[in-house]
Amino acid sequence: MQKMPLTERPNWRDHARDVGFSFADMHGEPYWDETSAYAFTLDQIEMDIEDPATELHAMCREAVAQIISSEQLMERLAIPEEHRDLVAQSWRDEDPEIYGRFDFSYNGEEPAKLLEYNADTPTSLYESAAFQWQWLEDQLAAGVLPEGTDQFNGIHEALVARFAEVFETGSDLHFTAVAGNPEDYGTVEAMGWAAREAGLGAHYSDLDKIALSEDGQFLDDQDRRIAVLFKLYPWEDLLRDEYAPHIAGSGCLFLEPAWKAVLSNKGLLPVLWQMFEGHPNLLPAFFESDIASALSGQGNAKSETAPAYDRAQAQFAAGYVCKPILSREGASVSIHKGGEIIEQSTNTDYAEHPRIIQAYAPLPEFDGFRPVVGAWIVGQTCAGIGVREDRSRITQDLSRFKPHYIIA
Repeated sequence: MQKMPLTERPNWRDHARDVGFSFADMHGEPYWDETSAYAFTLDQIEMDIEDPATELHAMCREAVAQIISSEQLMERLAIPEEHRDLVAQSWRDEDPEIYGRFDFSYNGEEPAKLLEYNADTPTSLYESAAFQWQWLEDQLAAGVLPEGTDQFNGIHEALVARFAEVFETGSDLHFTAVAGNPEDYGTVEAMGWAAREAGLGAHYSDLDKIALSEDGQFLDDQDRRIAVLFKLYPWEDLLRDEYAPHIAGSGCLFLEPAWKAVLSNKGLLPVLWQMFEGHPNLLPAFFESDIASALSGQGNAKSETAPAYDRAQAQFAAGYVCKPILSREGASVSIHKGGEIIEQSTNTDYAEHPRIIQAYAPLPEFDGFRPVVGAWIVGQTCAGIGVREDRSRITQDLSRFKPHYIIA
C-alpha cells in the first residue's frame, strides 16, 4: 500500500459538474482529491481486504441472530422496546439487504482491523462506484497510469445484479433522503441508477414529502403507494420518528431492512468480540459499563467481562477509543493513550448515548494524512473499496475521498 502523487485530470471539475457531483468541493475545501492516489497490490486487495470483509459480513449475520434473540442485547443496543418485534421479525422474514460498508484501519502489512460497520445508511457510494472508476479510465487513456492497471471496483455492477436478484423486472421502488443534502442525494441516485439498470422502476421523493394514507400505507409526493422504500435515513432515528408505529402495518418493504439497526450500532463491536474473540480482523471491544463493573468487582459483568478484558490488557494499554453506540462521522469519539485523551471530536451530538471501548488501531500516516479503507458489501460479498483520508486520527464528514488503483 502506497500513496502515489499523480497528475490531476485537467478538466475533472467540469466533468464533476456535468455529472452532478456537486459536492466534489465542500465548504471551500476539496472533498474529492486526485492529486495523489492509493496503490495496492492484488494480494493486498484479495487477501487482506476482500476476503476478510466477506467473512466479517457473515460473522455479522451470525451476530444479528444472537442479538435479536436476547432482550438484554436489544436493550444494550438501545433498540426501542416497542419496535424490537419489528426488528426481529424483519430478520425472521429474511427481508433482503442491499449494501453496507466496513471501515478498516489497514497499513498494507498487518491484517485490516474493523473500526465499525456502516450497515444501514453508508454514503460515499457514488464517488466509490462511479467517479473513481471514471478517474481510472481517464488516467489510463492519458497514460498517467500504465496499461493493465486495475481498480477493485465492481460496486455498480454488483448493485445491479443484487437488485435484479431481489426484485422482479418491472417492480417499482421508491428512494428517499433528507432534502437539501447533495451527498445523500448522490448516494440515493447511485442506488436508483443501479435499480433502473436492473429493469426496475425508481422514483424519488424527499423524506418530508412522504405521507400516510387513511388505510396506513406510505405515499410518495404524487400520492402513489410505496411498496418498497430505500431510505437514506437511519433506523435509530426512524424508530423514534412519529411514523414509526405505522411501519409494521404499512405493507412497505424497507431497504435497508429493520434488522440492520443492530449492525449499524457500535454495540455490535463488543458482541462480535465476545463471539469471535481473537479474530485477526477484529479489535477487542467491550461495553464501557461492563468494564466499569468488572474493574469495581460488582455485578455479573465481573465474571463475564473481567477474564476477556484481562486477556486484552496489552492492547488496551497501547491505547483505546471511546465511541457512543450511536454516532456518525466520528461525532463524540475520543482516542485515549497513556492516560490522556490524544484526540477527540469537536462534534458532541451523540455524547448522551452509552459508549463502547475499543482497542486503538492507529491509522497509517502518509504525508500527514491518515487513510481509512471502506470495503463495500453488496448482498453478502465485498464488491469494491473507497479510501478516505484526514489529518485527524478521527475520520469525519469532510475527510477527503482518494481514488485507488491496483498495481499492474
